[in-house]
Amino acid sequence: MIFNLASSKIIIFLAFLLFLFGCSAEESKVKYDAEKLIEQKCAQCHNLDMPPTLSKDELAPPMMAVSFHVHSFVKPTDESQRVNKAVEFVVDYVRNPSVEKSFCDKESLKRYGLMPSQKSNLTRPEVRAIAKYMFTHFTQKNLTKVQEEKAKYDALPQGRKIALKHKCFNCHRVNISITGPSFVSIAQKYEDDKAFIIKGIKNKSSRKWNKKSAAVMPAFKELSDYELEVLSEWILETKSL
Repeated sequence: MIFNLASSKIIIFLAFLLFLFGCSAEESKVKYDAEKLIEQKCAQCHNLDMPPTLSKDELAPPMMAVSFHVHSFVKPTDESQRVNKAVEFVVDYVRNPSVEKSFCDKESLKRYGLMPSQKSNLTRPEVRAIAKYMFTHFTQKNLTKVQEEKAKYDALPQGRKIALKHKCFNCHRVNISITGPSFVSIAQKYEDDKAFIIKGIKNKSSRKWNKKSAAVMPAFKELSDYELEVLSEWILETKSL
């Protein structure tokens, strides 16, 4: 009887362990869309832009600032574990926030207040997925890349920016004809008729260049008069390229 009782306890204990580790194993197999999660669960309070868009009415610091701040302030015993340490901090803090744990300065705490617990809003694995995304997306390397790309875009002629905005490059290139004629070809053909180019952008047209092609230029009526003027002027300027 004693043997059976002891055996039963061991079996129950082993079953519990199998259940526990089995759940953990299953949980680890779940793949979370961290980018979607952070947009759904965090964007209501945290700005996700990089670099961030600042606002007087923001409810919480920008996510890039949070990521940079936590990454800098965690104290790993091994520097190679800094990101892991930061992830663990976020997992704990988001579900169980406190002033004592916070890395925020007094002014930030006064401005934003203490973050409310997200225990009922996010599971631990979800927070972990978000945290891992934070420390791999909001990095100095990625910020530098974004800033360099923005600097390149800012340096573009205004007409090219308008062409990018309205997806003109889906069918046209500057000096190569694809679905539609190149901008250089258009500029050479209509060099003295900017009004015709504007009309061609605004109104639907087809087979003006290649009669065998079934491609149809859709009407781009959403462009403002200013955009049409600048875009057509830029197209004409490509003639010299």
